[in-house]
This record gives sequence, C-alpha cells and structure tokens, in this order.
Amino acid sequence: MNIRFEGKRVLVTGAGKGIGRDIACLLAQLGAHVIAVSRTAADLESLQQEIVCTPLIADLALADSARQAAQAAGPVDFLVNNAGISIPQSFLETDVEAFDQTLAVNVRAPLIMAQVVAAGLIARGQAGAIVNVSSQASKLGLLDHAAYCASKGALDQLTRVMALELGPHQIRVNAVNPTVTLTPMAEMAWSDPVKSAGMISRIPLGKFALPRDVASVVAFLLSPYAEMIHGVTLPIDGGYLSV
Repeated sequence: MNIRFEGKRVLVTGAGKGIGRDIACLLAQLGAHVIAVSRTAADLESLQQEIVCTPLIADLALADSARQAAQAAGPVDFLVNNAGISIPQSFLETDVEAFDQTLAVNVRAPLIMAQVVAAGLIARGQAGAIVNVSSQASKLGLLDHAAYCASKGALDQLTRVMALELGPHQIRVNAVNPTVTLTPMAEMAWSDPVKSAGMISRIPLGKFALPRDVASVVAFLLSPYAEMIHGVTLPIDGGYLSV
C-alpha cells in the first residue's frame, strides 16, 4: 500500500501544534499541499520550517473567522477538522462561557469549515473527503469534562449527518476518536504515574496513543484505499472502548 497525495490540497485546522501538526507534516510528506490553520502565528511560522504549506491565521471560536479561513483556503480536495479545545470543569461548575466556547470550536467550526469546503466540491462536481477529529470522550463520560464530552458527542452526530447528506455527492465523511494522545501538552498533563496508571490499565494495549498514530489513520481515511469507509467514528484507543 502506497498512499500518495500529489496534486491534492488539504485544509487542516489546528495545524500549529499537537495532533494537527503531525497530520499536516505527514500529509505534506505524502505529497499533499497543506493549508494550515492556526490561531497562533508563531506556530505556523515554525511549521513552515518543517514543511511547505500555506498558513492561515484564524480564531475558530468566531464563526466569521472560521468561514473566512475556509474561503481563503480556496479550492481543496480534503478537509481535516482537527482544532479543538478543552476547558476542564465539573458538571456543577461548568459555566456558560466555557460551554459556549467549547461548542464553538469543537462543533460549530467544523460545521462551518465543512459547509464551505463541501459547497466548493459540489460546485466543481468533484469528489472529496472530510475527517473530523473527535475523541473517545464522545463515547463515555469523563469527570470534569461536561462541555468537552458534549461537544465531541455532537461532533460524532454531525459526522453522521454530513455523511448521509454529502455521500450522494461522493464526499466521504468520517471521524476518528483517539484516546489520550501524547502531545507535549498531554505529556505534562499525564506525567503523574499514579494518574496515568488508572487510564492505561483500562487500555488493553497498555499505552497511550502518539500523534503519529492518529495522523496515519487520518491519511488512510483520506486516501483511495478507504473509498468504501463512510460515516464511521473510528476509535484509536488501543481497545479502551472494547472492554
């Protein structure tokens, strides 16, 4: 199996750091031209030191900014809705501002980005693919993550509706649902062996995911090898959700 994306343009949100950065780098290595969206200019500047890409600065918490970024990307073949935030708060202490901001970035922005991209593909009579980066938090409750779990559950359902409506236009839509993924931020959050042991003990493979584990699955789902995979929410969790 040889996945290549020469001649393809891929819009990746949250590409400046973490999972999104690994996705952007892998797709570029596989020949794609990446349009990288981040709200932080410095992250995009450092990304450009690693790969050739088109940088776009946007605050996806703002609907107009999300729409403008998708439009500025121009015609694209693929979209990876990776950008996401988490503001940990207990259910009783979850405030409206944190809830609204989480839903804006994790659900509304993917909706807007996909609307613009899909409309362009349909207008050009072109097939395409969209991958939404969700989470295992869409499948089960996590303490102090009311807004985050709600947002990822909504993103899974949005994925299913997108698949239903965009499938007839030959635009495939899927989601990936990673477990804890060891980005630099996650490594700090889960560096306490006592804290991490409880989670790892529930993962049959006995380890957390790495950003490249997610990036490789995203690349596969965008590729022609996944032509009949549509409307799925695919765990990347070492078996966490199966037990």
